[in-house]
Amino acid sequence: MSPALTVWVRGIGLWAPGMADWTTFRAIVRNEASPGEVTRPVADTLPANERRRAPESVLLAAAAAGQAVAMSGLSAADLACVFASGHGDQTITDYMCATLASAPAELSPIRFHNSVHNAPVGYWTIATHCHAASSAVSAATYSFGAGLLEAAMLAVADERDVLFAAYDIAGTGPLREMTACTGAFAASLVLSPHPHQGAARIDLTLVPGNIRDASLGDARMDGLAHSNPTGAGLRLMEALAQEQSLALRVATADSLDVHLDVEACR
Repeated sequence: MSPALTVWVRGIGLWAPGMADWTTFRAIVRNEASPGEVTRPVADTLPANERRRAPESVLLAAAAAGQAVAMSGLSAADLACVFASGHGDQTITDYMCATLASAPAELSPIRFHNSVHNAPVGYWTIATHCHAASSAVSAATYSFGAGLLEAAMLAVADERDVLFAAYDIAGTGPLREMTACTGAFAASLVLSPHPHQGAARIDLTLVPGNIRDASLGDARMDGLAHSNPTGAGLRLMEALAQEQSLALRVATADSLDVHLDVEACR
């Protein structure tokens, strides 16, 4: 194994159907609550005008990221950020493909603008006045692992706190059949290269091969994990919610996993 990267989790955010924030998800995982109604992601970090016109992918990413930053107590303007998505905004991509095939002149400039893969991180950095480094990662079904690895490397290499946000919305039309992405999910972490009181520790080590994780032991959570590329991070999020120390693997590429040793906060 290669030497491990070590980071500490200062903030956590999450959005899933019936689980609109990290606090709700944590209570559900601990059997202290039941899922509620599915609501629109609340992206309070964005100005009201931007929230009204932003597509679902932007709202989803910003909602989870905003929760993580709020928990960390840090300023979003100072945080380098890594946003990861397997498929971007599939609703807009489906619209653009259909419109270009039938009436190209009717293509909406605003929807075209929102179709680019880095639209969510662009909205985020503009809204938070962030001038730190930002990047958008896409690696299909490996996007959560690839993005987490990128964020951890940035935190350790630059000795700075980093915001990581992973998200995907449900597919639409023919794209849904290709991507098999049937639900929306987003997860976010603020990672630090230094220990902090009450912060869980994660050691990341690259290992060859891909090992599929076993069932999460809950039909709802298993369904969520398999409905969305970001669901690959669900086991990690459960461990953080339960304050549980464990070891797991997340795929970062074909034939390459990242081994995570999670040490619960004390």
